[in-house]
Amino acid sequence: MVVGPLDNNVFVLRCKHTGAGLLVDAANEPDKLLEVSQRLGVFKVVSTHGHWDHVQAVPQMRAAGYHVGVGGGDAHMLPSYDFVIEDNMVLEVGRLSVLAVATPGHTPGSMCFVVQGSPVLFSGDTLFPGGPGNTRSREGNFSLIIRSVQDRLFRRLPDETVVMPGHGRDTTIGAESPHLDEWVKRGW
Repeated sequence: MVVGPLDNNVFVLRCKHTGAGLLVDAANEPDKLLEVSQRLGVFKVVSTHGHWDHVQAVPQMRAAGYHVGVGGGDAHMLPSYDFVIEDNMVLEVGRLSVLAVATPGHTPGSMCFVVQGSPVLFSGDTLFPGGPGNTRSREGNFSLIIRSVQDRLFRRLPDETVVMPGHGRDTTIGAESPHLDEWVKRGW
């Protein structure tokens, strides 16, 4: 679903066998997120990074009993959280396994989440159709995000992997990877 003034994508990954759900980015509109979370069996929330537009509903989600995780490099950016997400941590969602992949660059603690055994990547603001996320903030680092995208995503994931970003439309690894050199040359 899309929430908030910056049209943030919020995703619920749900195991069809057990009904367990995981919410990716409690961005905004907490009433809507709480209703969906209750209906879809969400038991945990993960944040792709700590920028304000991706965490506005975190306090309400925590107050309702949901455990919220964030990459260690961004923990200071959240108003509160329950656990730190480590690189290569596997989160179990019913019978599904979700691999946390550290992708610093947009922020120091940016994380992507790969649904293992499925061609799905939740990329937050690390990768969009047309390039990497913004690195022109205090927390951003362009050369680091390029390395993250190249080494942690393009070299590891098959071309058919669907990239589900924090804003806008989906893309695939195969559609984006041929353009890496163009992004480096343009500098954003």
